[in-house]
Amino acid sequence: MQRAIVTPAIVSSSALAELKQWLAITTTREDTALNQLLRAALDMCEGFTRAVPLETTFEEVLPAASGWQSLGLAPVRSITGVQGIAADGSRFAIPAGQYLIDITFDQIGRISLINASGAAKIAVTYTAGIAATWDLLPAALRHGLIRLTAFHFRARETDVTSAMPPAAISALWQPFRRMRLA
Repeated sequence: MQRAIVTPAIVSSSALAELKQWLAITTTREDTALNQLLRAALDMCEGFTRAVPLETTFEEVLPAASGWQSLGLAPVRSITGVQGIAADGSRFAIPAGQYLIDITFDQIGRISLINASGAAKIAVTYTAGIAATWDLLPAALRHGLIRLTAFHFRARETDVTSAMPPAAISALWQPFRRMRLA
């Protein structure tokens, strides 16, 4: 399965303002670094919670197989397109009546091909995310993102690094963690 970001999450100016307030930074000198750290924190949050924090549009390539196939990311907000990919890599539209799409109660996106129409693979475009914008993120997620970004911003001046978020951040994010059964 291949996945690519079609439209990345928008990290709004209010996110940067909230972070700068937490760090007591009043200048714009560090804005680029802080924005990069915010994006890294979003990635870490996704890795920990197994849920995309901010609405992002993805394209995922799946085998052209019958039966239900689940998309790799959640929570899925919408499935917006399905294309066939021929063996030579060329793409073509699969008519809407040739597949079924579903978003389950726990926001897992699924697709089932009725007729592959000669496709070796399919490309599914979908949008996933807990919230559409920074301001709509649940307070615990948002605060954890701010604290993690601030932690890494301050850690750049020391040798202290950690692969896992600090315990306080894990505690904030734990209620949003999606579990998987193997």
